[in-house]
Amino acid sequence: MAKPRRKVQVSFSAEGITHFGGVLLLHRFVQQLQLRRTLTRLLRQRERNSRYSFGELTLAVLYPILLGLGRLETTRLLRHNGVFQQITGLHTYPHPSSLRRFLSRLGAKALPGLIQLHDRLRSQLLVASRAIFDLDTTVLTVYGRQQRAAVGFNPKKRGRPSFHPLLCFEGGSGLCWEAEWLPGNAHPLPVTRPLLRRALAKLPRAVSSVSLRADAVFYDQKLLRFLEENRVAYAIAVRMSGELKARLEALRYRRYTSGLEAAELVYRPASWARARRFVILRRPVSTEPSRQLHLFTLKGYNYEALVTDRKLIPLNVWKFYNQRSTAELIIRELKEGCAVGKIPRRDWEANLAYFHLVLLAFDLLIGFQQWCLPEQWRALNLQSLRQRLLCVPAVWARPHGVPTLRFAKSYPFQQTFVQALGRIARLRIAL
Repeated sequence: MAKPRRKVQVSFSAEGITHFGGVLLLHRFVQQLQLRRTLTRLLRQRERNSRYSFGELTLAVLYPILLGLGRLETTRLLRHNGVFQQITGLHTYPHPSSLRRFLSRLGAKALPGLIQLHDRLRSQLLVASRAIFDLDTTVLTVYGRQQRAAVGFNPKKRGRPSFHPLLCFEGGSGLCWEAEWLPGNAHPLPVTRPLLRRALAKLPRAVSSVSLRADAVFYDQKLLRFLEENRVAYAIAVRMSGELKARLEALRYRRYTSGLEAAELVYRPASWARARRFVILRRPVSTEPSRQLHLFTLKGYNYEALVTDRKLIPLNVWKFYNQRSTAELIIRELKEGCAVGKIPRRDWEANLAYFHLVLLAFDLLIGFQQWCLPEQWRALNLQSLRQRLLCVPAVWARPHGVPTLRFAKSYPFQQTFVQALGRIARLRIAL
């Protein structure tokens, strides 16, 4: 084993070094989509004494989110990274305070243009003939005096103000299909139907069937009626009532593997206009229950219930519903990988704009994986994707006057990097 060097000198004289060599892939991808040009057109606003267009400022916020830098304050690193500026074509990188002021202007003046751009990206990415909507909510705790932040349901930080966004994901692709930014004390049900109307209107014409999965927060007769009127199949977790609990033991259950038993019944709660199909599942109490459904324990069993109009056997309804666990994984990626909870300002408009920029950045990464990377790379989480391709050390050089980005000879993913550059060059999709 070689002995470690004890006498190591320190020098700060190197030039043209960056930790974000993989931003070249993102920049080429953004260029091929003509993202900057489209942003400048859709977000055209008159700015006095501004060094940057709205499109440039939008990219200046998107790049740190894509690279996983977290808070806007950490973007100071990019102000001193000349290689990053050379690659992305930003003559200088804006100060964090400039980015925060820009978010306020974006939220107040140009947010519809940003959402329109995002809708174009979504329609390009969804190529399936069927869509699956997964509804979910999350709690984003704040520690300042953010506008409209309120104390509400917050199991981890009780008594702290928060925001409570409602999110609609497309289950097959993982896209953030639609969203609503809510105060912490707002219940999602009043805005769920308007959100779903927007989500359905954005679907490409090729989509012929739509299904929805949701937890017990969305167990509501008005929502079920809306879904049935719009021909959206559903499987929604049930909040157990006393009348429903009284019927559980008398049902005939079919036993499956791992101790799971399933039954079904047609049941009309007292306040409902008509009966609907309910699927009941139970396990012995000793078995670890699913976290996806509302649980009820009775005589040695944990019971779970779904209301559905899908014509599947009870076991397959349960399997279909449990696939919505990907929504929780996406929310974790948004929080840990895209810093959706790092609320940048006090004013509502700025935080709303930042929220939509995070969702756009996440879907851009999905597009990058889907269009530019090999199939085995498309399931990677954001941390792995950044470690392997985006946050890679490189040196900027100009041998014979040719701008060159030099990576380490031992870089293990050289072939994938070069293949990605080739796929980006052949990409023929413009927003």
